[in-house]
Amino acid sequence: MKKFLIGDITKMYGISQDTLRYYDKAGLLPFVKKNQVGRRVFTEDDLGYIEVIDCLKRSGIPIKEIAKFMDWCVQGDKTLPQRYAFMVEQEVALEKKIQELQTQLDFLRWKKWYYKTANEAATEEIFFKKDTRQVDKKWRKKYLETIKPESI
Repeated sequence: MKKFLIGDITKMYGISQDTLRYYDKAGLLPFVKKNQVGRRVFTEDDLGYIEVIDCLKRSGIPIKEIAKFMDWCVQGDKTLPQRYAFMVEQEVALEKKIQELQTQLDFLRWKKWYYKTANEAATEEIFFKKDTRQVDKKWRKKYLETIKPESI
């Protein structure tokens, strides 16, 4: 079976050596063995774990939760129900984050259109209700009509 050192893993996954060492100390790499001189040696089997850890970390899951999940993985089939429940829970949380980010992106795009239009008119006064600095709702509606349905 092919073996990989920490430097190989950093190149393959774009994870720094310091991060991998931190993961090891935090208990995320209980499957990793060390060679005679104490260097971490990863196997091809370990690569799947690294992918899972990387995905979970990038999803914003706390290190302690990832460590608990990795412990379950090492324990084997008896923890399949916990691992499945964990993934379901994380999926729901990530979908919520995506929706929140989509809402923020939609608003940012509206404001981008607003400022582009204001720049073209050389004033944002065109957007305001008479004698106020409140944006008239008709402009948001007009913006929504200008964008393609699939980008809403």
